[in-house]
Amino acid sequence: MRRTRLDSLTTWKSPALSSDAISAPRRFARRLMLLSAIAMALNGCQSLIEQSYQPSISPSSNPQIVDEVQKNDPRAAMGAREHPRIVASYGGEYKDAKTERLVARIAGALTAVSENPSQSYRITILNSPAINAFALPGGYLYVTRGLLALANDASEVAAVLSHEMGHVTANHGIERQKREEAEVIASRVVAEVLSSDIAGKQALARGKLRLAAFSRQQELQADVIGVRMLGEAGYDPYAAARFLDSMAAYSRFMSVDPEADQSLDFLSSHPNSAQRIDLARTHARAFGQEGSVGDKGRDYYLDGIDGLLYGDSPEEGYVRGQTFLHGGLGIRFDVPPDFHIDNKVEAVMATGPNDIAVRFDGVADNQNQSLTNYISSGWVTGLDPSTIQQITVNGMEAATARASADRWDFDVTVIRNNAQIFRFLTAVPKGSDALEPTADVLRASFRRMTPAEAASLKPLRIRVVTVRPGENISTLAARMMGTDRKLDLFKLINALPMGAAVSPGDRVKIIAE
Repeated sequence: MRRTRLDSLTTWKSPALSSDAISAPRRFARRLMLLSAIAMALNGCQSLIEQSYQPSISPSSNPQIVDEVQKNDPRAAMGAREHPRIVASYGGEYKDAKTERLVARIAGALTAVSENPSQSYRITILNSPAINAFALPGGYLYVTRGLLALANDASEVAAVLSHEMGHVTANHGIERQKREEAEVIASRVVAEVLSSDIAGKQALARGKLRLAAFSRQQELQADVIGVRMLGEAGYDPYAAARFLDSMAAYSRFMSVDPEADQSLDFLSSHPNSAQRIDLARTHARAFGQEGSVGDKGRDYYLDGIDGLLYGDSPEEGYVRGQTFLHGGLGIRFDVPPDFHIDNKVEAVMATGPNDIAVRFDGVADNQNQSLTNYISSGWVTGLDPSTIQQITVNGMEAATARASADRWDFDVTVIRNNAQIFRFLTAVPKGSDALEPTADVLRASFRRMTPAEAASLKPLRIRVVTVRPGENISTLAARMMGTDRKLDLFKLINALPMGAAVSPGDRVKIIAE
């Protein structure tokens, strides 16, 4: 679903979750207000901030399952048309031979029992931490690395893939395609009304991705087909219900933080309910009692995902506590205490107490104009020209200015680093004395990373460990990185219910470098 660009600079995605004491409804309302304030200050100059979709990734020449998807199948042409957009929107393909072999092994067993044996499938692992899977006409199947990280055995991934294969064999994609014309018309209206508004561009992107959703009746039909394929392929047929339980737990985990963007996750396009879980178990009983039939494939699955990239990828930069670091761009900065950073599609966003918001992004410095001229070139609404100052930030050329719009005051800081201009926009309620201190923290902490710092910056990965004598859930969870909700996330990724325990010799997943 993701990856737009800010001119020639790559933008970044959502970080690991963080919790605080503010209630969810209040935080969500405040979030919308702060984002509106930031958007209000941007004048929508398309040459400076372009939020629309720009494909930059083409289909893989190395499909994981088949070399070609049925040349003479008109449905395959539909899937091929959408494939580049899907791949680009989800950050490209995740390339790891071990993981690709694992998914190919699972899919191969399912293909052998498909309702349409002549249908070939092309399965792409998407380089996204979002938890999602979906299908396009012609046998194009997609699963994110985020979903592979959540699953705990091969049968659970088989449950997801067989469900998506069910959509293909039932031709649900053809029916979905009929809705596209109405969606395109609605998108054009949004584009005309909100063409210079960031929220409008995001609405357009989400509208396109809604085309990946099926109706509830189609989802239930795919469930029936999927469970049958699971059982006939020799997998645990109860894995479908088990993974739906994990989805529900994931939903509860995510709902603690309403600022987390779930628009491209599995639950946004797949109806999830207790009834659906019960129906999945009912269909599974045709193969026998739970726990007595089918293979889970846990050990070889854990072997296959050991080392799987988790969360932000190196191309997107990392959030570590109150710090954003990007090894590729060679920059880092801190936000003040009690701020929450979101490494989002359009920019790095941070929100703090008392309705303070920060936006950070970058643009290509193609003209090498003076920064004082650049800051007044029309991309900031309500700019006060008399406040423009030329400064330096940790040895880099920079400029600052003040702006006001509606109920907000803004500090604008631009910093040149090589052929790039990085931009901070800080917003506070009008008259607040927090503007200068907040902007000072950002400016003082923004600096180039040393080569050693950039080299030492490592992504988070799924690490499979064996429980040793004396270890328990709490001690294992303490080894988790990238989240301040270590125990909750440890239980989630290992599907451990309340009151569960681990024993020496058990294999579990942790998140570490």
